[in-house]
Amino acid sequence: MFPRRCFDLAAAVLAVALLVALAPPADSACCYFSAKDKDMLQPAQKVFITWDPEEQVESFTVQPKFEGNAVDFGMVIPTPAQPKLAEMPRDFFKSLALFTILKKREYPYSKLLPPLPAAPAGAGGGGGGFGGRGVAKDGRATVRVLETGVVGSLDYKIIEADRADGLFDWLKDNKYHYAGDEATLDFYIKKKWFFTVMKIDAMQMKRNADGTFAGEVTPTRFQFVTKELIYPLKITQLSVKDKTEALFYVQAPYKVDLQGDNTYQYQWVPMLQNVRGWYAKGIFGKNEMPGKADEWLDAIKDQVPSLTARGRELGFNFQWGQRPTPNKDGRTATTLEWAKRLTAEDIKVLNGQAAYSEKLPDPDEGFTEKDVQDPKQAQEVFKVIHERLARFQKERPGGYLVREAPEKDLKEMKILAGHMKPGQFVTKFRKTFTKGEMNDDLLIIPAKLGKAVDSSEYEEILPSSPP
Repeated sequence: MFPRRCFDLAAAVLAVALLVALAPPADSACCYFSAKDKDMLQPAQKVFITWDPEEQVESFTVQPKFEGNAVDFGMVIPTPAQPKLAEMPRDFFKSLALFTILKKREYPYSKLLPPLPAAPAGAGGGGGGFGGRGVAKDGRATVRVLETGVVGSLDYKIIEADRADGLFDWLKDNKYHYAGDEATLDFYIKKKWFFTVMKIDAMQMKRNADGTFAGEVTPTRFQFVTKELIYPLKITQLSVKDKTEALFYVQAPYKVDLQGDNTYQYQWVPMLQNVRGWYAKGIFGKNEMPGKADEWLDAIKDQVPSLTARGRELGFNFQWGQRPTPNKDGRTATTLEWAKRLTAEDIKVLNGQAAYSEKLPDPDEGFTEKDVQDPKQAQEVFKVIHERLARFQKERPGGYLVREAPEKDLKEMKILAGHMKPGQFVTKFRKTFTKGEMNDDLLIIPAKLGKAVDSSEYEEILPSSPP
């Protein structure tokens, strides 16, 4: 079964080409690939990638989001080697999203004390102290079917071909009406890649009032051998109208990034520069930014001017608290959304053996509104509350790192435990690709600028603006 609704989560780049299907006669086989008068698009994608550079083994788990009017259709996933397929938990990406929610700094506050003056503007992630709320294809004979099977509820075939025209004919003879041109197939055939084709039954998805369908496919993992960490992006171009929003979660021995102007450093570095002043003032306790961000800025200080200048040249301008907007060419900068080297404690969180969030202490504990109605008694109560707030501030001058999620969903996070590995770095980043940006596959590289390696982490909301 496919999900009945789409989760309102950030979606990620997918290594599949979503191709629209011709609704077949009742007695015919499912025809998946695009055909006349049918539309099935891929507006958003999410993917979880793992990479072992020593063994040269990559795996990616994909969950595309579909919308359109085809009754049945399918997807094609090219990979550098013959993949091994495995079904993944339906809520895999939902749990990933919960696990990577940014924490926010909050400070204990009293509901019983008289209101304090408003905190200074711009301290959105932290705050100035305790007492108020924290501020926040040759021919068809050359096509070989290597494997057939079922993964989850999806039928699949793994095939290889020597020439694009042979593969094109094979698809047609098997009633697969391919919407793309031979050139896209040839792109992968020349690289001697393999193709996995999978059937999708739209009737198992949500049907809209206008008769169209929308939904997400059960996550499937593809594991294969490859010499480099690469993601098949070009084939996705066939199922994108104008653009597709993509969300990556990449687990590797190091922090990762995209090449060239697709780097998230155009956003990450200016953001760190803007908030460094808050930490320098000691507002959040110690005078350094979290996650070794100071070390990163110091290592690249001579390269920042050219990075900033190139960002301006590209028209990548950011406004705090807002999603990046497209430049004059319609391109949108990549953004870093979470980054952390996993620890044993993180795995305990997934298994429910450690707290998901710090708990904000309550300075009013033991008191009620009734206790402060009498002026004399209120004075004594307020004294105790102030003493508690002073103690909390001394013990935790940087506040408490908190986040919230439904208890039921937190219990389901254990489905991630066998997939997340302590000592590995998980990098979460978002990129909206225009059709013109998908002319090649995507190479994912170690995060660095020049020779400086970026191992800075990002797991808490940073202040909203410089002081």
